[in-house]
Amino acid sequence: MNRKCLPAILLALAAGQASASDTLRCGSQLVSLGDRASEVLHKCGEPLSRDLLGYKRSADRREEFQVEEWTYGPSNGMYQYLRFEGNRLKQINSKRGN
Repeated sequence: MNRKCLPAILLALAAGQASASDTLRCGSQLVSLGDRASEVLHKCGEPLSRDLLGYKRSADRREEFQVEEWTYGPSNGMYQYLRFEGNRLKQINSKRGN
C-alpha cells in the first residue's frame, strides 16, 4: 500500500466512528440525534430503564426542561444509553455490559 494513502484512510475511519454515535439502529429503524422521545419509543420499543437525571435551564434561562436517560440492551453484549433533554434525543452512548 502506498504510504501517502494511509493518513487519508485513517482520517476516513476516524470520521466514520465519530458519526456512529449520532444514530442508533433499532431493528430495521434508525433513530438520530434530535428525534422526539415518542419517535424513539415507537422505533425501539420500551427501554430497559428510564432514569430522570434532573432538570436543565435553557441558554436564555427562561425555561427549564427535563433531562432523562433511557437504557436499551444488552444487544450483542452492548448497552445503549440515550439522553433526552426537553423531549429531544441529545446523546447516544454505548458500553459493553459485564
